[in-house]
Amino acid sequence: MATTTSAAARPWGLRLRMQGLPVLVILALTLMAWYALAVYLNAPGTIERVLDPKGPWNWRDLVEATLAMQRPVLPAPHQVALDLYSSLVDWPVDSPRNLLFHVAVTGQSTLVGFTMGTVLGLVLSVCIVHSRTLDRALLPWIVASQSVPVLAIAPIVLVILGSMGFSGVAPKAVIAMYLCFFPVTVAMVQGLRSPQVIESEMMHTYAASRWQALWLLRLPAALPFLFPALRVGIAAGLVGAMVAELPTGAQAGLGARLLTGSYYGQTVQIWSALVMSALLGLTLTGVMAGLETLVLGKRRQA
Repeated sequence: MATTTSAAARPWGLRLRMQGLPVLVILALTLMAWYALAVYLNAPGTIERVLDPKGPWNWRDLVEATLAMQRPVLPAPHQVALDLYSSLVDWPVDSPRNLLFHVAVTGQSTLVGFTMGTVLGLVLSVCIVHSRTLDRALLPWIVASQSVPVLAIAPIVLVILGSMGFSGVAPKAVIAMYLCFFPVTVAMVQGLRSPQVIESEMMHTYAASRWQALWLLRLPAALPFLFPALRVGIAAGLVGAMVAELPTGAQAGLGARLLTGSYYGQTVQIWSALVMSALLGLTLTGVMAGLETLVLGKRRQA
């Protein structure tokens, strides 16, 4: 009789290759498309400014010239990689020319705003679950708040907080908090309401108070809802922190790096900052995913 091997019984190396192969294929296709698009978009400028429109040149000369432009319309992947490497290696970490310096500035605002947004979301969700009045009064406004584009609200918040004497990390953290609190609030409201009726009646039978029921029943039941919201929230907080750096004309941060690159037409610098912000976002969400595995794994073992 033929036997089938379950996924868990396969060797670790085989599982890794099976999971990594689709990722590598997509990465290869993306790089090929990126190079092709870079050649297509940079070709008109190359012919106009680098190559002689009437002179002798072939398609190889055109491709080489398009992939070596100083200020291309779309930088090639190797140009972005070289700029990233130069930024990280050729300059000290505390230099504004080093992208890690800007990562630290934006990351600080993101983490502070994420913490504030998580706390606010938890408090709001607990209030909504335990009060029908607050449920009807707050939840529609919480949902409506996300219909306002962050690009529109960021300058208003920054001006108000600036007039109150807040500067530096605080205004950017508030914008990050604005984007963080919503997914946490909505997910926790659903999670806190997830226990079944029989479980709630059992807590009532034991004469548990509301806070005891919240701590012993509702919060543990809401953990599977909380961590996906945290992953979404920290990614949204990163976007909020970068957006908040744009209208202030900040000199540090990934958003400021994008802004200066656009001012001076440094497209390679813009794309390097974009790639670094994507890596920062992946790192932050990866930390949240690891924390989720750690907490929920211990909970299942218990």
